Amino acid sequence: MSTINPHGKDIIKVSTTLAGKELTLEVNRVGFRTTASVLVTYGDTVVLGTAMVGSRPVVLDYFPLSIDYEEKFYAAGKISGSRFIKREGRPSDEAILIGRLIDRPIRPLFPKGYRQEVQVVSSVLSMDPNFRPDMVAMIAASSALMLTGTPFDGPVAGLRVGQIDGEFKAFLNAEERAKSDLDLVVAGIESGITMVEAGANEVSEELVADALAWAFEQYQPAIAAQKELAEKVAPAAQEYQLILPNEEIQSAVDSWVDGKLGEALHKPYPERNELVSTLRWAFHDEMRAKLGDEYDAQHDEYDEAFTSALHKDVRKGIIELKTRPDGRKLDEIRPLSSEVGVLPRTHGSSIFTRGMTQGMNIITLAPLSYAQMIDTMEVNDGERRYMHHYNAPGYTVGEVRRLGSPGRREIGHGYLAERAVLPMLPTEEEFPYAIRSVTEIMSQNGSTSMAATCSSVLALMDAGVPLKRPVSGIAMGLMMDGDTPYVMSDIADAEDFAGDMDFKVTGTSEGITAIQMDMKVHGLPVEILRQALEKAKPGRAHILEHMLTTLAAPRTHLSEFAPRIEKIKINPDKIGAVIGKGGEVINKITSETGSMIDIKEDGLITVAGTDAAGIERALEWIRGLTEEPEVGKIYEGRVVTIKDFGAFVNSQLSNERVDRVEDVLTEGQIVKVKLTGIDERGRLSLTMKDVEQ
Repeated sequence: MSTINPHGKDIIKVSTTLAGKELTLEVNRVGFRTTASVLVTYGDTVVLGTAMVGSRPVVLDYFPLSIDYEEKFYAAGKISGSRFIKREGRPSDEAILIGRLIDRPIRPLFPKGYRQEVQVVSSVLSMDPNFRPDMVAMIAASSALMLTGTPFDGPVAGLRVGQIDGEFKAFLNAEERAKSDLDLVVAGIESGITMVEAGANEVSEELVADALAWAFEQYQPAIAAQKELAEKVAPAAQEYQLILPNEEIQSAVDSWVDGKLGEALHKPYPERNELVSTLRWAFHDEMRAKLGDEYDAQHDEYDEAFTSALHKDVRKGIIELKTRPDGRKLDEIRPLSSEVGVLPRTHGSSIFTRGMTQGMNIITLAPLSYAQMIDTMEVNDGERRYMHHYNAPGYTVGEVRRLGSPGRREIGHGYLAERAVLPMLPTEEEFPYAIRSVTEIMSQNGSTSMAATCSSVLALMDAGVPLKRPVSGIAMGLMMDGDTPYVMSDIADAEDFAGDMDFKVTGTSEGITAIQMDMKVHGLPVEILRQALEKAKPGRAHILEHMLTTLAAPRTHLSEFAPRIEKIKINPDKIGAVIGKGGEVINKITSETGSMIDIKEDGLITVAGTDAAGIERALEWIRGLTEEPEVGKIYEGRVVTIKDFGAFVNSQLSNERVDRVEDVLTEGQIVKVKLTGIDERGRLSLTMKDVEQ
């Protein structure tokens, strides 16, 4: 199909079938002044992908690429639930995580040294409520980049995959996602996979690998459609210049470091870091003495070349000598240590240390009313009862850095650790608490997200949270030598920077709970990823074994400083009796007992407070309001009012004749009565006879 828009350009449309539904890509319909823009439609979901490219290189030592995902509440027919803010504001954590999800498979596909500023935005304009729009947004971002003429080695496509009744399926609805034990995002190019992220309920490595293979085949039509669109549009190739170390400079640096690297630096951390730092300063001093004032202008190029030489040395040691920078074997894990109960007033705390990487975790328990309300454009927002927050200031890497709000990396690391633990949390009925877990990274030298996972599990157990099973996590690395993969357990920074893939795997003794994989090479085959997953399993088990020597099981009691919470389950039809007209009843219960009461729609009521007697009073009060009456059972109640003919709480007061009701009772008095009968109209007959007061 081709029509003319007001600017005189043909509207070009390409369609294909993706996972059983039509996927359509359109250009020249909107976004006339962008470098490139594509309107992507899948079902009732419509996403605009735009890309803007700077005209000249930016003087930076990194590729200035930004990729953002924009939620529009109107896309789902919603107005923000915030009382004060109705316009979309700063991105939600969910939007930040999706932006990061789109960024990770795209960024490695630009050549090293490319410095033009590139901005990509995926804006959701219409959202089909039957599935999440994130993978459509990924296709929109990639499609726009394909039309910019930049050296982008795409296209990229991705699918979110689950398993229903033993069959893999993409674009699951909310009910299907809740039933699936696997929530897997797979993204990549035509020849291989470039990014994996998953949450799971103790699934096997084999199942994950099979899902990767299925998703890789299923997203190919979206790759083909983007290629077809690029052929029809035929964008002009952009002229650019890669900012790479001067070959002469690199050669001079390689000669200088020859014989100074290798085994001379194969030392444990931090000794290796100190040796590298000393060597770097000696290198710069010698170059400055040799070249004089002209060296200052080339300092950064020489420094980058020195870093490149270090990376090559790391790869050489691993591939040729099977020895890692700190002297470890490929499957060897750094020394582990951990402790719990480290902070006196918190509800739970721990420190987990692996080599030079260290995380402290603090757990705070609160009533369920403290759960975080999720306000996004998606229809089924709900609540977030378990919240994991991750902080890593500059001092953790030995840098001077301004403090500020958490960035995308911090939010992503916190979410990964949160996702690792979620399947193992007790239900609200079993443990009626909102839980906030905060990881304060104390020192970084690789895989802090896994330190966050391990420290949070120890702190949760220290707090007495009855986890189904403890979770451990490990960060793995991979280097490719041709078609031969070299997999490393528990990678440190030097191996991460020099490697071709880093991946994190968390799980219990029974299976995987979360995965994150990022490839720096242009796609890897499923079989290599399958090998990598299997090799992570023994390392994960080793770390879990260490954790259990520190604390073998959740504590059986809560901290004395944690709030006490009791629960009761009532018939949902009787919630109104507990609340009362205008909240009159529940307000009276809370004011007279000093307790905090939360009521869920399913009839779960939690009563929280610091006074055990007050909590018990509130529970008895609620039971009295909601229990089904049982003839012969004794109840406790309050005398509400007294009339000449009796009192509203009883019909028989005593074994002896009573002339005046006031001689026996006073208003407000608490008495015990026995239920003797229920008439056909549901009225209750009560007696105080033979009931011990």
